[in-house]
Amino acid sequence: MGLVAEFDIACEALPLVGVAAARPTATLVLELQYNHGNRPRFLVTVTGDPDGSVESAFDSAHDVDHWTLVGRAGDTRHYQLRPALSFEEQLGAHLEDLDGLEQLATADAIVERIEVTADGWRQTGWFADRAAFDQFRAFWQQEDRFTLRRLTEDGDPEPPGEGLTDRQREALRTAYAMGYFDIPRAASLAAVAAELSLSPSALSERLRRAQTELIEETVARTWSPLPAGEST
Repeated sequence: MGLVAEFDIACEALPLVGVAAARPTATLVLELQYNHGNRPRFLVTVTGDPDGSVESAFDSAHDVDHWTLVGRAGDTRHYQLRPALSFEEQLGAHLEDLDGLEQLATADAIVERIEVTADGWRQTGWFADRAAFDQFRAFWQQEDRFTLRRLTEDGDPEPPGEGLTDRQREALRTAYAMGYFDIPRAASLAAVAAELSLSPSALSERLRRAQTELIEETVARTWSPLPAGEST
Protein backbone atom coordinates (compact mmCIF):
# COMPACT_ATOMS: atom_id res chain seq x y z
CA MET A 1 0.00 0.00 0.00
CA GLY A 2 1.36 3.41 -0.96
CA LEU A 3 1.57 6.42 1.28
CA VAL A 4 0.69 10.07 0.85
CA ALA A 5 2.71 12.50 2.96
CA GLU A 6 2.73 16.23 3.56
CA PHE A 7 5.85 17.59 5.19
CA ASP A 8 7.95 20.70 5.67
CA ILE A 9 11.62 20.99 4.74
CA ALA A 10 13.16 23.86 6.66
CA CYS A 11 16.04 25.16 4.57
CA GLU A 12 16.33 28.82 3.68
CA ALA A 13 18.84 27.95 0.94
CA LEU A 14 16.24 26.11 -1.16
CA PRO A 15 15.33 27.79 -4.44
CA LEU A 16 12.95 30.77 -4.29
CA VAL A 17 12.68 30.81 -0.50
CA GLY A 18 14.01 34.36 -0.56
CA VAL A 19 11.26 35.33 -3.00
CA ALA A 20 8.57 33.85 -0.73
CA ALA A 21 10.04 35.68 2.26
CA ALA A 22 9.98 38.96 0.35
CA ARG A 23 6.34 38.50 -0.68
CA PRO A 24 4.70 36.79 2.33
CA THR A 25 1.12 37.41 1.11
CA ALA A 26 1.72 35.53 -2.13
CA THR A 27 1.50 31.76 -2.56
CA LEU A 28 4.19 30.23 -4.76
CA VAL A 29 3.75 26.67 -6.07
CA LEU A 30 6.81 25.27 -7.79
CA GLU A 31 7.37 22.55 -10.40
CA LEU A 32 10.81 21.46 -11.56
CA GLN A 33 11.60 20.56 -15.18
CA TYR A 34 14.45 18.07 -14.82
CA ASN A 35 15.04 17.79 -18.57
CA HIS A 36 17.25 20.89 -18.43
CA GLY A 37 20.46 19.35 -17.08
CA ASN A 38 21.77 20.26 -13.66
CA ARG A 39 19.76 23.48 -13.62
CA PRO A 40 16.11 22.42 -13.99
CA ARG A 41 13.77 25.16 -15.11
CA PHE A 42 11.28 26.38 -12.52
CA LEU A 43 7.58 26.57 -13.35
CA VAL A 44 5.99 28.81 -10.72
CA THR A 45 2.30 29.46 -10.17
CA VAL A 46 1.68 32.57 -8.07
CA THR A 47 -1.59 33.54 -6.38
CA GLY A 48 -2.40 36.21 -3.82
CA ASP A 49 -0.26 38.79 -5.62
CA PRO A 50 -2.74 40.92 -7.58
CA ASP A 51 -0.27 43.68 -8.52
CA GLY A 52 2.46 41.30 -9.69
CA SER A 53 4.95 42.59 -7.15
CA VAL A 54 6.55 39.13 -7.02
CA GLU A 55 8.27 40.04 -10.27
CA SER A 56 10.48 42.58 -8.54
CA ALA A 57 11.39 39.83 -6.06
CA PHE A 58 12.39 37.63 -9.01
CA ASP A 59 14.61 40.45 -10.27
CA SER A 60 16.34 40.72 -6.89
CA ALA A 61 16.68 36.99 -6.22
CA HIS A 62 20.25 35.67 -6.31
CA ASP A 63 19.05 32.28 -7.58
CA VAL A 64 16.97 33.55 -10.54
CA ASP A 65 18.81 34.28 -13.77
CA HIS A 66 15.79 35.12 -15.94
CA TRP A 67 12.00 34.92 -15.68
CA THR A 68 9.14 34.98 -18.16
CA LEU A 69 5.44 35.54 -17.52
CA VAL A 70 3.85 32.68 -19.46
CA GLY A 71 0.21 33.46 -18.76
CA ARG A 72 -2.33 34.73 -16.28
CA ALA A 73 -5.96 34.13 -15.34
CA GLY A 74 -7.51 36.49 -12.82
CA ASP A 75 -5.28 36.53 -9.73
CA THR A 76 -3.17 33.58 -10.92
CA ARG A 77 0.07 34.05 -12.82
CA HIS A 78 2.27 31.37 -14.37
CA TYR A 79 6.00 31.97 -14.74
CA GLN A 80 8.94 30.09 -16.17
CA LEU A 81 12.23 30.84 -14.43
CA ARG A 82 15.78 30.01 -15.45
CA PRO A 83 17.85 29.37 -12.29
CA ALA A 84 21.14 31.16 -11.76
CA LEU A 85 22.63 28.28 -9.74
CA SER A 86 22.80 24.51 -9.90
CA PHE A 87 21.45 22.62 -6.89
CA GLU A 88 25.03 21.86 -5.88
CA GLU A 89 25.96 25.53 -5.99
CA GLN A 90 22.81 26.55 -4.16
CA LEU A 91 22.75 23.91 -1.43
CA GLY A 92 26.35 22.72 -1.15
CA ALA A 93 27.23 24.94 1.79
CA HIS A 94 24.01 24.09 3.64
CA LEU A 95 23.70 20.29 3.33
CA GLU A 96 26.19 17.67 4.46
CA ASP A 97 25.13 14.94 2.02
CA LEU A 98 24.59 16.23 -1.51
CA ASP A 99 24.98 12.71 -2.92
CA GLY A 100 22.05 11.62 -0.77
CA LEU A 101 19.97 14.44 -2.21
CA GLU A 102 20.71 13.23 -5.74
CA GLN A 103 19.69 9.69 -4.78
CA LEU A 104 16.24 10.91 -3.79
CA ALA A 105 15.57 11.51 -7.46
CA THR A 106 15.55 7.71 -7.97
CA ALA A 107 13.21 6.96 -5.04
CA ASP A 108 9.85 5.35 -5.86
CA ALA A 109 8.01 8.58 -5.19
CA ILE A 110 6.28 11.45 -6.92
CA VAL A 111 6.37 14.91 -5.39
CA GLU A 112 2.98 16.24 -6.35
CA ARG A 113 3.19 19.74 -4.92
CA ILE A 114 5.91 22.08 -3.69
CA GLU A 115 4.81 25.25 -1.96
CA VAL A 116 7.65 27.66 -1.33
CA THR A 117 7.51 29.24 2.12
CA ALA A 118 9.57 31.88 3.89
CA ASP A 119 11.78 29.22 5.53
CA GLY A 120 11.75 26.29 3.11
CA TRP A 121 9.46 24.05 1.08
CA ARG A 122 6.18 22.39 2.00
CA GLN A 123 5.79 19.27 -0.08
CA THR A 124 3.06 16.75 -0.76
CA GLY A 125 4.23 13.46 -2.23
CA TRP A 126 3.14 9.94 -3.12
CA PHE A 127 5.40 7.08 -2.03
CA ALA A 128 5.22 3.53 -3.35
CA ASP A 129 5.73 2.00 0.09
CA ARG A 130 7.06 2.70 3.57
CA ALA A 131 10.66 2.10 2.46
CA ALA A 132 10.43 4.82 -0.18
CA PHE A 133 9.00 7.27 2.34
CA ASP A 134 11.62 6.35 4.94
CA GLN A 135 14.41 6.99 2.42
CA PHE A 136 13.09 10.47 1.79
CA ARG A 137 12.42 11.23 5.43
CA ALA A 138 15.74 9.84 6.66
CA PHE A 139 17.74 12.14 4.40
CA TRP A 140 16.06 15.31 5.61
CA GLN A 141 15.92 14.15 9.23
CA GLN A 142 19.68 13.63 9.31
CA GLU A 143 19.94 17.22 8.16
CA ASP A 144 17.50 18.13 10.99
CA ARG A 145 15.18 19.83 8.53
CA PHE A 146 12.11 17.55 8.32
CA THR A 147 8.69 18.05 9.92
CA LEU A 148 5.92 15.60 9.08
CA ARG A 149 2.50 17.24 8.84
CA ARG A 150 0.32 14.43 7.56
CA LEU A 151 0.79 10.80 6.59
CA THR A 152 -1.86 8.43 5.28
CA GLU A 153 -2.30 5.46 3.00
CA ASP A 154 -3.31 6.36 -0.53
CA GLY A 155 -7.02 6.06 -1.17
CA ASP A 156 -7.99 6.86 2.42
CA PRO A 157 -10.93 9.26 2.65
CA GLU A 158 -10.71 12.41 4.68
CA PRO A 159 -11.76 11.95 8.30
CA PRO A 160 -15.48 12.70 8.78
CA GLY A 161 -15.02 14.95 11.79
CA GLU A 162 -14.78 18.64 10.95
CA GLY A 163 -13.99 19.52 14.55
CA LEU A 164 -10.58 17.84 14.54
CA THR A 165 -7.59 20.13 14.84
CA ASP A 166 -4.71 19.80 12.37
CA ARG A 167 -2.58 18.27 15.13
CA GLN A 168 -5.26 15.71 15.96
CA ARG A 169 -5.58 14.76 12.30
CA GLU A 170 -1.81 14.40 12.01
CA ALA A 171 -1.68 12.23 15.14
CA LEU A 172 -4.47 9.93 13.95
CA ARG A 173 -3.08 9.55 10.45
CA THR A 174 0.46 8.90 11.61
CA ALA A 175 -0.66 6.39 14.24
CA TYR A 176 -2.80 4.61 11.66
CA ALA A 177 -0.11 4.55 8.98
CA MET A 178 2.46 3.18 11.43
CA GLY A 179 0.13 0.39 12.54
CA TYR A 180 -0.70 1.63 16.05
CA PHE A 181 -4.35 0.66 15.57
CA ASP A 182 -3.57 -2.74 14.02
CA ILE A 183 -4.42 -5.95 15.87
CA PRO A 184 -1.86 -6.86 17.04
CA ARG A 185 -0.22 -3.45 17.10
CA ALA A 186 2.61 -2.91 14.63
CA ALA A 187 3.88 0.23 16.36
CA SER A 188 4.00 1.28 20.00
CA LEU A 189 2.70 4.54 21.41
CA ALA A 190 6.31 5.53 22.08
CA ALA A 191 7.30 4.92 18.44
CA VAL A 192 4.44 7.04 17.09
CA ALA A 193 5.22 9.75 19.64
CA ALA A 194 8.84 9.81 18.52
CA GLU A 195 7.72 10.17 14.90
CA LEU A 196 5.70 13.24 15.89
CA SER A 197 8.32 14.62 18.30
CA LEU A 198 5.88 14.29 21.22
CA SER A 199 6.02 12.61 24.59
CA PRO A 200 3.95 9.39 24.82
CA SER A 201 1.62 11.00 27.37
CA ALA A 202 1.01 14.02 25.11
CA LEU A 203 0.29 11.77 22.14
CA SER A 204 -2.05 9.58 24.22
CA GLU A 205 -4.09 12.61 25.25
CA ARG A 206 -4.19 13.94 21.68
CA LEU A 207 -5.41 10.60 20.33
CA ARG A 208 -8.09 10.32 23.02
CA ARG A 209 -9.37 13.81 22.26
CA ALA A 210 -9.40 13.08 18.53
CA GLN A 211 -11.22 9.78 18.99
CA THR A 212 -13.78 11.42 21.26
CA GLU A 213 -14.36 14.14 18.67
CA LEU A 214 -14.89 11.57 15.92
CA ILE A 215 -17.34 9.55 18.04
CA GLU A 216 -19.32 12.63 19.03
CA GLU A 217 -19.59 13.83 15.42
CA THR A 218 -20.53 10.46 13.90
CA VAL A 219 -22.09 7.50 15.70
CA ALA A 220 -22.84 9.27 19.00
CA ARG A 221 -25.39 11.45 17.26
CA THR A 222 -27.52 8.39 16.49
CA TRP A 223 -27.45 6.89 19.99
CA SER A 224 -30.40 7.13 22.34
CA PRO A 225 -29.62 8.04 25.96
CA LEU A 226 -28.76 5.09 28.15
CA PRO A 227 -31.53 4.00 30.55
CA ALA A 228 -31.01 5.14 34.14
CA GLY A 229 -28.51 2.97 35.94
CA GLU A 230 -26.69 1.85 32.76
CA SER A 231 -24.33 4.80 32.35
CA THR A 232 -21.53 3.24 34.39
